[in-house]
Amino acid sequence: MSDPSPKIVIDTQVVMDWLVFGDARVAALAAAIEAGRIAWIGRTRMLDELRHVLGRGVAAAWQPDLPRIEAMFARHCRMIDAVPAPAVRLVCRDPDDQQFIDLALAERATWLLSRDRAVLALRKRALAFNLKIATPEAWATSLTAA
Repeated sequence: MSDPSPKIVIDTQVVMDWLVFGDARVAALAAAIEAGRIAWIGRTRMLDELRHVLGRGVAAAWQPDLPRIEAMFARHCRMIDAVPAPAVRLVCRDPDDQQFIDLALAERATWLLSRDRAVLALRKRALAFNLKIATPEAWATSLTAA
């Protein structure tokens, strides 16, 4: 039986806001994922990218708890590594973010949450494929508006 929860893809920055910075703006998202109200989907390459980002720059200064972050991925993220090329493709200006868009389209995710301008620029075009691209705050607002 398939999971009736809406599928959601979250990019690296949003994961960091949740699992590294404890940003209150993603509290509703974190609660929904942890309660199983939405199905967070990802790929091993996304976790690898997160590990890479956490080892440098501002994130490293926060001394992220990598074992905890990996445990949260293991507990809450359904990893999908055999991702077929989506039947349709939205091309992102930032090639590093293309993997999030491709996964969302291939798996028919309901939402892709990001703060990245290049990803957010695809919002209107993504609607034609039943994919909603938004910031975590806009996603949370949409829940209360429904």
